[in-house]
Amino acid sequence: MMKKFTALMLATVMTATLAACGSNGAAGSQATSSPSEAGANGGSSKKIVIKYWYAFGDKIEEAKLHLVEGFNDSQDRIEVVAEHQGDYEDLHAKVQAAFAAGNAPAVTDLESSSTGVFARSGMLEELTAFAERDNAELQLEDFNPGLMGNAYVDEKLYGLPFMRSTPILYKNVTLLKEAGLDPEGPKSWDELEQYSRVLKEKGKTGMTVPADIWFYEALVAQSGGKMLSDDGKSAAFNSPEGVAPVEFWKKMVGEGLFKIPVGDEAGATADKDWANQLSAFKFASTAGVNGSLEIAKGNGFEMKTSFMPANKDYGVPTGGCQLVITAKQSDEEKEAAWEFLKWMTSKENTIYQHKNVGYLPTRLSALESEDLKAHFKEFPQYKVAVDQLEYARPRPMESAYPEVTKIIREAIEKSILDPKTNPQDAMNEAADKANKLLNK
Repeated sequence: MMKKFTALMLATVMTATLAACGSNGAAGSQATSSPSEAGANGGSSKKIVIKYWYAFGDKIEEAKLHLVEGFNDSQDRIEVVAEHQGDYEDLHAKVQAAFAAGNAPAVTDLESSSTGVFARSGMLEELTAFAERDNAELQLEDFNPGLMGNAYVDEKLYGLPFMRSTPILYKNVTLLKEAGLDPEGPKSWDELEQYSRVLKEKGKTGMTVPADIWFYEALVAQSGGKMLSDDGKSAAFNSPEGVAPVEFWKKMVGEGLFKIPVGDEAGATADKDWANQLSAFKFASTAGVNGSLEIAKGNGFEMKTSFMPANKDYGVPTGGCQLVITAKQSDEEKEAAWEFLKWMTSKENTIYQHKNVGYLPTRLSALESEDLKAHFKEFPQYKVAVDQLEYARPRPMESAYPEVTKIIREAIEKSILDPKTNPQDAMNEAADKANKLLNK
C-alpha cells in the first residue's frame, strides 16, 4: 500500500538531518568513503549485531522473518535483529527520529519513491562503491531494469530492489461469468465501463476503488501523461491527460458504476467489497496475490488477475520497498549490512518471497528459473505483474512529492464527491499549490 509522508514527517527529515549531521549532513557525504576492505568482521572474532526495521505484518512479515532467520543461520559472523515498525509511514517516521537520536537501524525497508527524500537529506549510505567492488557476486545487471528507476538518486545507487510491486487488476471471474461477461476482459477503460453497466443490472458494483495516488498515477500514465515536469519543478498532472482519470472516476461514481470510499479505511473498504463479492474488480498491489487467492477460495469464487485496463495505452507505476543502509554506521556495521542486503536480494530469496507473498521477482535470473516457470504455469495470477513491467515507470522522487500527493488526492476526492466541482478547476488549483512546494 502506498502510504505517504505527512508534512510533519517531511519536517522531521530536515530536523533529523540538521540534528544528526550538522554542516556535514549533505546528501552524498558518505559517497566519498570506499567500503572497508576488512569485510563484515573488520578483523574481529566478535559477532556483529545489526538492526533491521521492516514494514507490514501477516504474510509479508512472515516472509521477511523467514529470510532474516535464514541469513542468521547461514553464517556465524553477523546477527540481524529484525523489528516490525508498522506500515511505511510509521516506519519512515521512526527511522527519521532514530537517525536524529543517533541510533538508526543499520538496514531498513524504504518505500521506493521516498529514496530521494532520504538520500538527499544525508540519511542513506551510497552503495555504488559496494556494488562495484562485489559485482561478481551481486550481479547488479541481473536486477530487472523496470525496477531500478527508484534505486538511483542523482545517478548514485542508494537501494537494492527487495519486495517490489505494481498495481494490477483483480477480477471475480465467477461474477463475470454469471453476468455473461468475458473473464479475459476488461482490457480498456471503455470495456471497464461496459462491464460495470452490465454488473449494475445484476445488482453488483463494477469496482470499489479508493482515490489512491498510486492508482491515479497509473491512470495518468495510461492516458499518456506524467505527474511532474521533466525537471521536477512544476506540476504536470493538471494536463488533459492528468484530468482524464478524475473525469472518468467522477462519471463512474455519478452513474453508480463505481464506489470510491474516502478516509483512512478506504483501502480496507475496497478489499472487503471485493472479498464479499459486492464488487467484481479491485485495483491492488501484486503483493496481494497470495492472500487474494486464499480469500477467493474461502469465499467460493474464481479469481484472475490482469493488466490494469488501458486508455491510450497500458501504464503503471512501480512500488514496494528497497533495502537501504542508513548513514553514520561504523565500517563494521556497513559491511555487515551490505552482506545482509546481498543475501536478502539474491535469486533464491526473490523466488521465495514472490511465491509466498506475490511481490515481483526482482532478478531476471529468477524469471528464467525452472522453479518460477513451473509456478507461473500453475498460478498464472502471479505472472501478470511481471509481464506488466513492460509498461512500468518509476515514481517521482522530488523531496516535495510526498506532500504534493496529499494535495492531489484531496483535489480528486473533492472533484468526485462534490457535484459542483469541475475536475479541471480542482486539478489546476492543486497544481498551483504543488508548484509552490516544488519550487522551494
